[in-house]
Amino acid sequence: MAFSSNNNGGGAPMADINVTPLVDVMLVLLIIFMITAPLMAHKVQIKLPEANLDLTPTDPGRPITLAIKENGDIFWNDEPITAIMLESQLALEAQKKPQPRIDIRADRTTRYRVVQEVVKTAKNVGIAKVGFVATPDR
Repeated sequence: MAFSSNNNGGGAPMADINVTPLVDVMLVLLIIFMITAPLMAHKVQIKLPEANLDLTPTDPGRPITLAIKENGDIFWNDEPITAIMLESQLALEAQKKPQPRIDIRADRTTRYRVVQEVVKTAKNVGIAKVGFVATPDR
């Protein structure tokens, strides 16, 4: 409870309400609603795909991991491999039913051209599933 500061009141309580905190809160809420209101109205209506929560693996077997180092060295499941051997191995894997998934891991500083050539080789021999492995930012 607030008390009067003038001397003739003798310490009686003040009858005025302090509205400054109320005004501050209302201005903050007004700014929040002004920013978020335009985001709520979408002009273009699209039908978004629904999530598939089926957690069972669709392709049995282990995926093949291709690691690409910064200098262009390629590793097939942690074993070094040349570009020509890579193409023949991928062609062999493309013949299997079901096809294994190819996961590509590359260094952060690996040139995109090297990764693109590996992906192009995989697609040219008929590999259907090529993915990239990355670590999430913290």
